[in-house]
Amino acid sequence: MMTASTSPSSILIVAEGASTRNSLKMRLSQSGWAVQTATGVRESSNLLARTAFQLIVSELRVADGNWSEVMQMARRTSPGAAVILLADDGSVSEAVQVMRGGASDYLVKPICFDELEESVRRAMRGPVTEDPAEVLDACAMVGRSPSLLRSLERARAASTSDADVLVEAESGTGKELLARFIHEASPRNRRPLIAVNCAAVPEALLESELFGHARGAFTGATTAKAGKFEMAHEGTLLLDEVGEMPLQLQPKLLRALQEREFERLGETRSIKVDIRVIATTNVSLASMVEQGRFRSDLYYRLNVIPLKLPPLRDRMEDIDLLARYFAAKFAVKGQGTSQISQEFLDGLKTHTWPGNVRELGNFMRRVCSLHPGVELDGFIHKQESPDQEFPIRNKSGVRESSTQIAAPGISMRKLERAHLESTLAMTCGNRTRAAELLGISIRTMRNRIREYDLPPRRPA
Repeated sequence: MMTASTSPSSILIVAEGASTRNSLKMRLSQSGWAVQTATGVRESSNLLARTAFQLIVSELRVADGNWSEVMQMARRTSPGAAVILLADDGSVSEAVQVMRGGASDYLVKPICFDELEESVRRAMRGPVTEDPAEVLDACAMVGRSPSLLRSLERARAASTSDADVLVEAESGTGKELLARFIHEASPRNRRPLIAVNCAAVPEALLESELFGHARGAFTGATTAKAGKFEMAHEGTLLLDEVGEMPLQLQPKLLRALQEREFERLGETRSIKVDIRVIATTNVSLASMVEQGRFRSDLYYRLNVIPLKLPPLRDRMEDIDLLARYFAAKFAVKGQGTSQISQEFLDGLKTHTWPGNVRELGNFMRRVCSLHPGVELDGFIHKQESPDQEFPIRNKSGVRESSTQIAAPGISMRKLERAHLESTLAMTCGNRTRAAELLGISIRTMRNRIREYDLPPRRPA
């Protein structure tokens, strides 16, 4: 009998389509992992007999078999391997079943590469350690300012219970990272954290996204589908931008949160779940309650443990650490990490960063991409200054606009179009991130893109 050999950071991709296999292999290989591929059960069996893989990324349905056969082989030959499933939209309920059987995560096609890499990193880390410092590092919450550390200490205390958490903070401060920090530090870290962006899902589909639906529940529902509540069973459910939840859906959400019980659309059978809920918002829900835009009973149900994250302008002492962290993260392969001069860092501190850590991260990514492997100095900062693309506040607090965009006499319509276009370019076409930077909902962003006939999102 052949003995399997261990390959460090090794990943097996099982997918029937050549384009899927090749694109996944190329992306993960670029991130430093050793990747092999297989079309189905037979090829997987041969590879698993020779290599003890740390991770298997598999489609639910593969050539000459399915995921259950791949998982059975993995348990025999690589018992410590994590499994990530790639599900078609209509087979999500099947993914939920297999996750309950031991898979570490699932992703719905078409695959978002950033999401895939994050899922792979979590799977490679394995069960989280008890050391809070390691949990903090794993979730990339970088900083040493007293305001950030107080928030993290409160989050660490909250992680030990199952009480619902409400995180209120500006866009770009790291609300989702804080939610992942709580999940990874909690006893639920062996089960998935399932996120749903309430602003990104069209209103007509949000109820189905949350609670699932039966076959035939509405036009186009050709198969039954599990919702996010069901997928998060025994794990954590993240309700991102919960302030965008439509009023008419809030009573059903409230009941699901109170009872941990719900029905899929088109079904009368109740489904009970064991979940921990974390909600995030970039607006004040208390203010929305006063305006009649958010139910008070739902607000109080979510706001069991309130958490805040400070904006970057209130933790400027973290700029140095963040800049160096992003310089290392976005270093061009083969060029080494760029050194950063004090003059460059001082320049960063002259801005108030309205897009917070996300804006700083995107700025550093641009700088590292355009100036790989060189010392980042004051000239480079001036050349690539965020002033050129984003309205900021100067030292006196007066709001200024980009000199490139706000030329004298330009119409407001042209100004708004140019600003939208530059923000979309800065986020590589990511509409959700662009909407967060601009402080508008994803629906408003879509409407503006159609109105101004902006170019479509760039392919990943």
